[in-house]
Amino acid sequence: MSKFKTSKITVEKRKSLSQSFILTILIVLSLILQVFAIIGLTALITENYVLIRILFNIVAVIIVLAISGRQTTSMVKIPWIILIISFPVFGVSLYLLTGSTNTLRSIKRRYEEIDSIILPLLPKNENALSSLSRINRVSGNQAAYIYKASGYPVYSNSNISFFPEASEAFEDQLNELEKAKKFIFMEYHAIEDSEPFQRIHSILTKKASEGVDVRIFFDYFGSSVFINNRKFVSKLRNDGIKCFVFNPIVPIFNMFMNNRDHRKLTIIDGRVGYTGGFNIADEYFNITHPYGKWLDTGVKIEGEAVKSMTVTFMENWMAIRHSQTPEKNPSKFLFKPRFTSKEGCFIQPYADGPTTSEHVAENIYANILTGAYKYVYFITPYLIISDELRYAFKLAAGKGVDIRIITPGIPDKKIIYSYTKSNFYQLVADGIRIYKYTPGFCHAKQCVSDDVVATCGTVNLDFRSLYHHFENGVQFFNSTAVMKMKKQFEDLFPICEEVTDKYKNRPKYFRYLIEQFFKLFSPLA
Repeated sequence: MSKFKTSKITVEKRKSLSQSFILTILIVLSLILQVFAIIGLTALITENYVLIRILFNIVAVIIVLAISGRQTTSMVKIPWIILIISFPVFGVSLYLLTGSTNTLRSIKRRYEEIDSIILPLLPKNENALSSLSRINRVSGNQAAYIYKASGYPVYSNSNISFFPEASEAFEDQLNELEKAKKFIFMEYHAIEDSEPFQRIHSILTKKASEGVDVRIFFDYFGSSVFINNRKFVSKLRNDGIKCFVFNPIVPIFNMFMNNRDHRKLTIIDGRVGYTGGFNIADEYFNITHPYGKWLDTGVKIEGEAVKSMTVTFMENWMAIRHSQTPEKNPSKFLFKPRFTSKEGCFIQPYADGPTTSEHVAENIYANILTGAYKYVYFITPYLIISDELRYAFKLAAGKGVDIRIITPGIPDKKIIYSYTKSNFYQLVADGIRIYKYTPGFCHAKQCVSDDVVATCGTVNLDFRSLYHHFENGVQFFNSTAVMKMKKQFEDLFPICEEVTDKYKNRPKYFRYLIEQFFKLFSPLA
């Protein structure tokens, strides 16, 4: 049971935005004005100079050919191609500002340099991979793919615990924080300076005074709705905590601002780590109820597999540009803990982001669907997927796999939820069963398949998670945690509303066209 006092959210709290959030709104408006000013100026020039207009048309053809050759989903390519062909001046200008991969080239080089330092510090664990392959060839192939694509190995000498309620994971996390002797690393998308974080803050302050290396950073945009970023960072630093903000938004156009840190990690002494869907804010623990009952989950990892979580944290920590001395020896945090696994399970933490060459998280979901033979159950707050992933759903359902997806009953973002619902029709037609979590909003990001494999982490079934954000998760095989997650699904289905039959018939023609239009251009958002 949660130790928090549950209370209704106050009108004043929802109406009053922090100064940081207001600043963010002003900055975003300034960026929008910059984009339209550049596009407007370009249009004015091409209107008066025929040669420049012809040049734009030539550039448009070259860009369309380049886009068609890119190694990415067709749902990302097609909207750009339509936009550029239909409106060459506007399309080319917008693409060069926002869609070109060149805008992220320097950022990618920075991450490649960091990954070349930290990923080789992880063990290959070939024996663990061979053991898993002998037990289950499909799972072994999946683990081999994750290692090849991301550099994160599978571990056998580790344990994993699944928490069906975020508040349970939080209480366990507090207990482990109290035991910290060497270091505490925390990385979150959003933090609210309210009761949950205040309980953490008191422990972090005490541990920092004891000489524990305490580090925390959070996403600027994700936390802006909750806190004044500058004042919050200053307060933590005054308490001896090393604190930074990831990717601050500034009023100068920079495409990297579209790529947010969506990861959620707590790592303690390299011996235990936590991840899942929950941030550190009231609603995630049902202290407040802005969208009915909030459903979130998490996992705790113990043993050698925590090394991979530490490396994931160090990647963004080292990427943050700050005035302090850069991390020169990350290997000092990757010592081998004294640990013996209680069960013969296999655990594989992983990370994904916009700087990687492959969409690892999306491919993990697709491979689970491809390898399934009995069932695959998903929970996701948003459902906006590529044609390739939808086809994986279709193929799995076509061979008789029972595929079910739980989505929110009360959405947190109504426009995004309309996109989600527009995907229901095709998925239902392909044989997938859709459920709504009627008590409220489900923010968990997880799936389980065939009593063998499960995933839990930060990755939603939507474009922003799968293509734009920095994400992390963990896949685990042959563990009691797999069955505990399955049990949660079995308990959830009866309290959800199955809406499969409701979406068997296509909506009215005009509404259908509007939904398809938004669906077509949703990858550009």
